[in-house]
Amino acid sequence: MIIVEGLGKRYGEKQALKGLDLNVPPGTVHAVLGPNGAGKTTAVRILSTLLRPDEGRAEIAGFDVVRKAADVRARIGLLGQSAAVDEELGGRQNLEMFGRLHHLGARRARARADELLDRFGLSDTGRKAVKQYSGGMRRRLDLAASLITDPEVLFLDEPTTGLDPRGRTEVWNAVRSLVGGGTTVLLTTQYLEEADQLADRISVFGSGQVIAEGTADALKSDLGGDRIDIVLRDAAQLGAAASALPLDLTVDTDRRLLSAPAKDRMAALTQAVRALHTAGIEAEDMAIRRPTLDEVFLHLTKEHA
Repeated sequence: MIIVEGLGKRYGEKQALKGLDLNVPPGTVHAVLGPNGAGKTTAVRILSTLLRPDEGRAEIAGFDVVRKAADVRARIGLLGQSAAVDEELGGRQNLEMFGRLHHLGARRARARADELLDRFGLSDTGRKAVKQYSGGMRRRLDLAASLITDPEVLFLDEPTTGLDPRGRTEVWNAVRSLVGGGTTVLLTTQYLEEADQLADRISVFGSGQVIAEGTADALKSDLGGDRIDIVLRDAAQLGAAASALPLDLTVDTDRRLLSAPAKDRMAALTQAVRALHTAGIEAEDMAIRRPTLDEVFLHLTKEHA
């Protein structure tokens, strides 16, 4: 549904995109992660026909984003970071207005507004002014507005920025519903939990190109599988514990935490217990866990930040 080959874009002396490749199958969520300046926004602007590339090619639903830009626009929706709805109007009025701006007739615009309000659980708020909506409700209305033409591909740029956990969950459920109906979603986000929850595959950008790609589980496994976390009772003993433990440790003084890769779960746990007992160091907590996507992100992008 989305094909990108050798995409390049330069702003003066800065190379924003450098040989970017991307392939997104239909009916999936593909997350794009990366530090600020990695090229995420530039890529979305090119794919949504708002910017022309300097080199390479990109297609949406089989249409070239440069030569067939009008065909691409007819098949995409875009949800930006800032709200696009009018706060003085009601939810239904907003959606009808978007329908008319997209050249739907008055009857079709009203029908489409009712469909989307029902789909996103906003039917009972259709006449209420948007300024009275909660953050999650407003973002769901934003999402509904981006779907007024029933697009095949939806670009979500930081869709839950500023939302509380409840509002974020509401938007996540709405996105899952869309994908279940066959929509293809390209998601850029700074909330790594969001990518972990929603994405079928993840591309990590660095310096204008893809530096890693795969499922969340595969990316975590590439970091080294499981990890062991050890929390000490006394932060003053962190140095002694780091010397005593036969592990490749990282130390977090504020949390009294020692952390290390653990390729063999039980062996790492047994070694840690014995080493601390021998050294006379008391642990408050000890656990084996999978790496988080935050740790994967920091590891992959440390040279590109």
